[in-house]
Amino acid sequence: MAEGGEDIQALIAALARLPGLGPRSARRVVLSLIGRKPGQMAQLATLMSRVAETARACTRCGNISEAEICAICTDPARQTGELCVVEHVADLWALERGRAFRGRYHVLGGTLSALDDISPEDLGIPRLLARIGPEQVTEIILALNATVEGQTTAHYIADALPDGLTVTGLAQGVPIGGELDYLDDGTITAALRARRRF
Repeated sequence: MAEGGEDIQALIAALARLPGLGPRSARRVVLSLIGRKPGQMAQLATLMSRVAETARACTRCGNISEAEICAICTDPARQTGELCVVEHVADLWALERGRAFRGRYHVLGGTLSALDDISPEDLGIPRLLARIGPEQVTEIILALNATVEGQTTAHYIADALPDGLTVTGLAQGVPIGGELDYLDDGTITAALRARRRF
């Protein structure tokens, strides 16, 4: 092969399949790793192997953690009565970067979709509803993406929630069609602080 050997090409192809990386970016990453200190690539491989073995979804909220229940769920300071519902772990991490929210989360893992045969049970919505009483939830913040699917899912959840619960959604700063993981920290913070009743 003109560009390295078969293993190098296989590594480039594997990295190119990751979100945000195409063939050129993957090639640059591999060349950068090869050009650095020899131990750096081995350390990265060890860390990737370890994460592959230990990473799991939190059984309570769905966040990625190394423990059965994540640090956010076990933090007593997070018992604010506020539960923020997001589509994906990346959205949870985006909200955490802004440090504006100090409650707990619930990760759906997607949105409702009749075309893709994704039902409320597939998203853990019954598990979300079961958390309200035991965790003394007083407010549900529907921080779903401003897409048709996200808003359909938000409306479904709002209708399924018990009476007397405050239901809010993100307000200004989140554009229609926007996704939380691509917004800057200031926009996320402003949207969370200016949330409105749903």
